Amino acid sequence: MKIKKIAVELQNNPHEYAVEIGHGLLEKSGEWARKCLSRPPKKIAVISNQKVFGLYGDAARDSLAGENFEVHVFLMKDGERYKNFRSLKQVLKFLGETKLTRTDAVVALGGGVVGDLAGFASAIFLRGISFLQIPTTLLAMIDSSVGGKTGVNAEFGKNLIGAFHQPRGVLIDVETLKTLPRRELTAGFCEAVKQAAIADRKLFNQTADFLENYSPNNFKSYFTGEKFISELEDFIHAQVSFKTEIVLQDERESTDRHDGKSRKILNFGHTLAHALEKATDYKHFKHGEAVGYGILFAAELSKSIKIFDDNELKLLDDVLQRVGKLPDTRKVSLEKVFEAFAFDKKNIGESLQWILLEGIGKPKIVEGTNISPTIIHQTLKKFLEK
Repeated sequence: MKIKKIAVELQNNPHEYAVEIGHGLLEKSGEWARKCLSRPPKKIAVISNQKVFGLYGDAARDSLAGENFEVHVFLMKDGERYKNFRSLKQVLKFLGETKLTRTDAVVALGGGVVGDLAGFASAIFLRGISFLQIPTTLLAMIDSSVGGKTGVNAEFGKNLIGAFHQPRGVLIDVETLKTLPRRELTAGFCEAVKQAAIADRKLFNQTADFLENYSPNNFKSYFTGEKFISELEDFIHAQVSFKTEIVLQDERESTDRHDGKSRKILNFGHTLAHALEKATDYKHFKHGEAVGYGILFAAELSKSIKIFDDNELKLLDDVLQRVGKLPDTRKVSLEKVFEAFAFDKKNIGESLQWILLEGIGKPKIVEGTNISPTIIHQTLKKFLEK
């Protein structure tokens, strides 16, 4: 079995790590963990949720125990609304009661919520201990598990409290996607389209073709074919490679950068996405679903200020239609969405920075002061009603 690897060599991080992609890898997660950790710990704390651990916990725990790790498990509640201070406090209490030391480690087994929470707890417990990512959702595989952003949500906004804390390794076993619910697949593919739209034509076409050939509505049935698994691994490898390329040259998302390779461009679609999530108390949308709407709104706004061609907009919309049905937005409060914009982490000084498009593969960072509030309001109102 051939494993695809992507090296992550950050300038300010003394620990180079790799993203490893393949199938059947969970059963070897203990061997992988020992390889990733330069000072093999005695204890490993696995942070997961009940649903994911019920599916894959035994395989991961048995493999880790087989490498003589002392394994302790904490299961958090499932859902974005539980990525909060209360859950963080519970995880920190668990790490303390488990008596983890500076040479021990945390493993995040689950989606983006688990990874963000476990990563942030690892960043602040004992002022920083090692952690490993085993993402089990498509969105976490191609986005949140790579790059070192960790954090929790607060009453005043999403992901406004956190830290940059790079993992010591990322293990992607594509077979975990076999059990992923349709909505989670749709959410992940929305994030894939987002990355493809700001990357280049090659990744955009690859993503479009993959979605044309393999509908999220029938995803489980495709796993019987070796060709599909190989193409799935290639697809995830291409997506992660793009994310890694951006992170490597702007690890901490410098506020001074405004070029097309700034890490800020990864926030394409996220301004409206985070506002939709906050306006509905993180209960109505999966994160990726909200990003799907955010992509289309950012494209519509790009068209409204005459930097994005209508044909490009239709092309983007056509590809996004392939990801599956998104939740209804007609009952979302326009006023609450506008209020949420004020607490967006992309605010620099007094201005919200919008990530827009001049074309597929041509992201552009635009200061909010350069866009009429009337245009934003009218575009958003029309968009949510549609």
